[in-house]
Amino acid sequence: MNGAPERLDQKLVWVVALAVLWSCCPPGASRTQEALVSFSVSGDGIERSLTGAPGDSARGRAIVTNRQVGLCLLCHSGPFPEERLQGTLAPDLKGAGARFTEAQLRLRMVDAAVINPNTIMPPYYRLEGLERVAPAFRGKPILTAEQIEDVVAFLMTLQE
Repeated sequence: MNGAPERLDQKLVWVVALAVLWSCCPPGASRTQEALVSFSVSGDGIERSLTGAPGDSARGRAIVTNRQVGLCLLCHSGPFPEERLQGTLAPDLKGAGARFTEAQLRLRMVDAAVINPNTIMPPYYRLEGLERVAPAFRGKPILTAEQIEDVVAFLMTLQE
């Protein structure tokens, strides 16, 4: 039983984070059903872009700081002085591009549980094995392949 309350707390945080994400982010006209792009995990990353093209870092920053799309700042903090109430549950995003490779960041966005099965980070690009998914999100990833690439491009700019 040692560590059980901590795991329960982590699961509770994850459930609350997803509940907030799903309640704040109803699917809009721009959010269409997307067939997931196949990818392969190599070591601790996904080497190839999900879209075959680099992402747009400006759009990625907008996703990271938007409290109704990525909801990243619910758990993470970062170099966003204009954003109040940043999270403290997950690592600071400052320097993410220096700590991780593009491939490592992509896998963490797609499904961080591949690296850490006990993570509280939601899988942004996985559909199988999820529980209690809001009806509006069933069969849809939280972010599209393009949005994943945009966030990865932005995080790679965070070198300090």
